[in-house]
Amino acid sequence: MNKSSTTMTDRHAPAEDDDADATPVTRGDAEPADTAVEDPPRRGARRPGPRSALVALAVVAVVCASCAGFFAWQWNDDRAVDAAARDALAAAQQYAVVLTSVNSGELDGNFAAVLDGATGEFKDMYAQSSEQLRQLLVDNDARAEGTVVESGVKSASRTRVDVLLFIDQSVTNALVQEPRLDRSRVVMTMELVDGRWLASDVTLP
Repeated sequence: MNKSSTTMTDRHAPAEDDDADATPVTRGDAEPADTAVEDPPRRGARRPGPRSALVALAVVAVVCASCAGFFAWQWNDDRAVDAAARDALAAAQQYAVVLTSVNSGELDGNFAAVLDGATGEFKDMYAQSSEQLRQLLVDNDARAEGTVVESGVKSASRTRVDVLLFIDQSVTNALVQEPRLDRSRVVMTMELVDGRWLASDVTLP
């Protein structure tokens, strides 16, 4: 009877855990449990390599070179236009004096100087009307002397410049012995022909 009880007691008793008091074993190189683990790189993603960087630098260099070339061209063009405006203005000032100064006793020289500084339609028109103008000046014993009071450039390109001039003209003739002052505003178009600035149009607006 006692033997049976003992057997039952032993069967239901909890088994001893041999490892209950054992110290957990850890590896020295084990990572802590809360350490974040980086995601592995995606298969499709690529990091820019040296070749891509060189291509990008080449593109930037080409763009910079293009911009530099454009600005250099623009700068040269601006300088050329400024030089054209300056030269055309000086030529227009001189030609305005030739055009507005006349002496009935020296008409051949006067007309030759006017035609020499003209071109295009203006030259043709002046040549056609010069005979009538000659007779009028001789009949009235007319004399005139022009002076440019003020002038400026209205618009300019490398080969064409429009100039505005304010001109005082002292005039005498057979009826008016005392000089009379006439003031005019003249727009003169100058064109570059064979290296010379010539008047292609003269108007009194």
